Amino acid sequence: MLDAYDTLLLDLDGVVYLGRHAVPGAPEALALAGERGVRLAYVTNNASRTPAAIAEHLTHLGVPASPDDVVTSAQAAARLVAEHVPAGSPVLVVGGMGLRSALRAHGLRPVTTALEGPAAVVQGIWDGISYGLLSEGTLAVRAGAWFVAANHDSTMPTDRGEMPGNGSMLKVIESATGVSPVVAGKPEPPLHRESMIRTEAKRPLIVGDRLDTDIEGANRAGVDSLLVLTGVATPLDLLTAEPVHRPTHVADDLSGLHQPAASARAIDDGWECGGWVASWDGGRLRLTGGGESIDALRAACAATWAGVGDGRAEEDAVKPALRALG
Repeated sequence: MLDAYDTLLLDLDGVVYLGRHAVPGAPEALALAGERGVRLAYVTNNASRTPAAIAEHLTHLGVPASPDDVVTSAQAAARLVAEHVPAGSPVLVVGGMGLRSALRAHGLRPVTTALEGPAAVVQGIWDGISYGLLSEGTLAVRAGAWFVAANHDSTMPTDRGEMPGNGSMLKVIESATGVSPVVAGKPEPPLHRESMIRTEAKRPLIVGDRLDTDIEGANRAGVDSLLVLTGVATPLDLLTAEPVHRPTHVADDLSGLHQPAASARAIDDGWECGGWVASWDGGRLRLTGGGESIDALRAACAATWAGVGDGRAEEDAVKPALRALG
């Protein structure tokens, strides 16, 4: 699969690691990709840490990375703010060091109180967010500060399961002010633009675990994508995905980068991939055959998406195929 691309724009949470631990096989797959001359860039919606801290974490896990290889939603948000407010403006940060560092890099002044008269409020996920800081953000937005969010993810994957994401935390200021933020992170354009500026990629492949951020962002940018099943998205999510959430490629994990870009092909009675055939029978999706389960899912996706076109499959219609997948 790598042969068609010069740069991998890799999501982190749920793709490379879960919490503090690497996704099994991810370090080895990425090291091999680097040896083959593909540029590795780590593009994350998580704005809590600096690129240096993320690179250190990746290196500790055995993943090749330097701070220049990391692109965060904090950097995209900071560039967005810098393009809309005067240089040196105070910006109230409802978030961690990743946001503060990114704002300073663009010549802006991070503050923590509405008394400073901030030109903007920027919010990103951070485990230190308090009622007091959310209150200061609320007061500043009510006073006219421009409200920017690093991302709008409702949840974030961890090694303990899905935790509340920045999208959930944003609801406090949104509800208290009636103001919705401008979003910098995936799937919105600013983070993709930041990635392209920093990597100078000509033939990128976006790799992620979420349909509503990674894959939607890729489709909106007209870029190929790979969905891995090590994070948030499930086979049911794929089978019931609307067009904007459908990836170019699907793999169990990052080892799929080093395998042929498998895809299903149309046959007389359905769609076939790797020994599996997916077809419609009385309004229900059926799977027959045998082989690797990921090929069964690829065949099922092709049959489902062709069958519903621009629509979206109903859960009951694809459940027979899911049972065959186990």
